[in-house]
Amino acid sequence: MEIVRTYTDGGKSGLDIGWRPEFKNLITDITKGRADFRVVLVYDISRWGRFQDPDQAAHLEYICRHSGIRIEYCAEQFVNDGSLPSALMKMVLRTQAGEFCRMLSVKVFAGQCRLIQMGYRQGGPAGFGLRRMRIDHTGAQLGILTRGQHKSLQTDRVILVPGPDDEIAVVRHIYRLFVSDGKREGEIADLLNAEGIFSDLGRPWRASTVHQVLINEKYIGNNVFNRRSFKLKSRRVKNPPEQWIRAEGAFTAIVDPSIFQAAQAIIIERSRRFSDQEMIDHLKALHERYGLLSAIVIDEAADGPSSGAIRHRFGSLLRAYELVGFTPDRDYSYIETNRFLRGLHPQVLADTIAGIEAAGGDIEQDPATDILTINREFTASIVIVRCQETPAGSLRWHIRLDAGLCPDVTIAVRMDRSNREAQDYYILPASDMSAPRLRLGEYNGIALDAFRFDTLDPLFDMAGRVKLLEVA
Repeated sequence: MEIVRTYTDGGKSGLDIGWRPEFKNLITDITKGRADFRVVLVYDISRWGRFQDPDQAAHLEYICRHSGIRIEYCAEQFVNDGSLPSALMKMVLRTQAGEFCRMLSVKVFAGQCRLIQMGYRQGGPAGFGLRRMRIDHTGAQLGILTRGQHKSLQTDRVILVPGPDDEIAVVRHIYRLFVSDGKREGEIADLLNAEGIFSDLGRPWRASTVHQVLINEKYIGNNVFNRRSFKLKSRRVKNPPEQWIRAEGAFTAIVDPSIFQAAQAIIIERSRRFSDQEMIDHLKALHERYGLLSAIVIDEAADGPSSGAIRHRFGSLLRAYELVGFTPDRDYSYIETNRFLRGLHPQVLADTIAGIEAAGGDIEQDPATDILTINREFTASIVIVRCQETPAGSLRWHIRLDAGLCPDVTIAVRMDRSNREAQDYYILPASDMSAPRLRLGEYNGIALDAFRFDTLDPLFDMAGRVKLLEVA
């Protein structure tokens, strides 16, 4: 055999194909008919993948075989000929490959927990006010590790030690501002930035970075691990406190434990889950006190939920206002409509891509602009057009063409009167559109309505491709 191409994912995990760009390129080249080879040589079953679901490996192999590409496992003691013994061996070996990763994950996690309980740091930056110290097997300090540096010997370990005095003073000042002065994280960040103090990354402070200083137990000397887990490349989860691995007093504390606990009590009380009725009662009290409601009024009340929490609970602030009986002076319903349409755009984009691919077309998406390149021949942009009703009851749609991006075709999704469903579609070629905006009514004459369609099937038909052998 002559090796014509090599796909190598060096140092990548075989658990998830999403982490293997070369493997994805291999599958793409095969499914798109760009493969200039007839056989894929794989060292063994584990190199094809250590997927936790063995059916995923079988599915990927089937895709290749369906496209006329044969898979050969060089180091395995069977011939991949589709026979019953071959199928059974592949299933067993695929399961073993996935089980190897699972068992290795269990052993690694157990080793990490043991080192945490012994008081050693497991990865990650030290944080503001602290430094990483390298020690040997006897506990002798060997020197501070700067950002990007790692211990050189397997027998060495890393612990946390207090940082410079000025940083320690800033950390304690943060706790005083939060506990004694009642400042919120955003206000503390503004004060630190006004004084020209930067975070450990050399960046301005934000509310989130101040919050991390306030909740991390390393500042009172505790070594905590497994707050979040990302095992076997699965979804990252936030673990409950009873699953945390903790070694108390492992490091030198730079914050008094009583002050730290006071800060935690404030955070817990502030972040407790309010019931729906408690939120409504809180809004009623604010309405009676100030005579109006707004996101600023809600957020400035320190004894209640934030405007974001209320918006998440009831779907929108306007919906919460209705439950309280408050009507804003202005009609803000368009804000909710625009938010819904922005959320609808990714789904319309995904459906369009799926329709083109189902028709046999080749499509590429620009992640920055969402411009679609179809069959490497023309580009298309998708815009969702909100329906507006005039005082006389007529419907109007204003289409803004992406003149700066210069797509060859603009796909305008015209929404219905309720702005909840697509009414129809306009497939507008740039060659016939000279103005940057179009104003449409319910009927627009043949010059524009010639481009109107009830579905996107005409676009899919235009993007579809037929193999030459089928044409013949």
